[in-house]
Amino acid sequence: MTDYIQNIRNCRLSIYDRIAPDNNSLFIPTDVLEELLSNCLIGYSLHGLPLRTRSKEVKSLICTALGYPVPRAFIKTQPRFPGQNFDVYTQKSLNVQIWNEEIDATRRYVFLQIDEDDIISNVRVISGEFLARFDRTGKLTTKYQATMNHFNKSYLLSEDSPKIIDWITYPHTCLNNVNPNDDPSRHKLLPIEEIFDRLQPMVGLRIDYLDSLQERNRGAQLHKLICKYLGYSIYEDDGTYPDIVNQLLEIKLQTSPTIDLGLHSPEDGAPILRIGNTVFSSEDVRYVIFDGSVSGSHISLDRLYLVAGCDFTQYFPLFKGKGKNAKIQLLLPGDFFD
Repeated sequence: MTDYIQNIRNCRLSIYDRIAPDNNSLFIPTDVLEELLSNCLIGYSLHGLPLRTRSKEVKSLICTALGYPVPRAFIKTQPRFPGQNFDVYTQKSLNVQIWNEEIDATRRYVFLQIDEDDIISNVRVISGEFLARFDRTGKLTTKYQATMNHFNKSYLLSEDSPKIIDWITYPHTCLNNVNPNDDPSRHKLLPIEEIFDRLQPMVGLRIDYLDSLQERNRGAQLHKLICKYLGYSIYEDDGTYPDIVNQLLEIKLQTSPTIDLGLHSPEDGAPILRIGNTVFSSEDVRYVIFDGSVSGSHISLDRLYLVAGCDFTQYFPLFKGKGKNAKIQLLLPGDFFD
């Protein structure tokens, strides 16, 4: 049997040195690739590692398993391992997300199954042609992202959009008998200045960090606190955009350099809600951004930024390419790792 690992070591190749598929001494066949990765990776624990560290750890393990030196820094390439023409996905579920490109029929796709204890429990390597069978739509889902900037203190960064200003009536009444997911009303819609004043006392509070994969649950904690400080007697979250429909508020808790905006650009003017003859768009949404820092088992809410969608990109620029990353979402069959 060809000793691919030793051959790669002898040639002093990096993972970025492309090898022709017909090179029988250096290009690892798919079934052998699966065997080599299984032998090295199955049983390895990724418990407690943040997502970025986890990704680097997995790629380092793969380099070692195949005889490649671990680079000082991994370059963003497509595929991630050009030398052997494969990409890697760690999967706790069967839902696969492929970013910014279509499925390549000639590429290999390495899937690592992660169990409930964050231990690599299985390895499967398939061709892009085989993977494409599970793509029912072939469509790309657009996701907007922006750069998280930091300021020296909390700021109300903008006024409301003209449409919101025209809608607000005074005085500002109590929200105790209002549901957060109710449609906005002229008598209950708070101006952005009032929202800032009500949420400012939250700065300095801490919420549970949980672990690196509990972003949704951390968001729920913050959402609940915001409902309380705004004056609602109940907490509601049905997963819609914006998070608190009644105040046209979208909530972001930031401990990373990237703001994930989902399917909505703050400045694209896309309609999101119609009430009578008024159509609210993403430009009217108020973005509550808590600038947080992780300390042990908690996240400290260090600063509060509040900005209208129409002014959002002045302070938090969208990523290049109109700020969009695109993904294919597909569902692997239930027996994929069997």
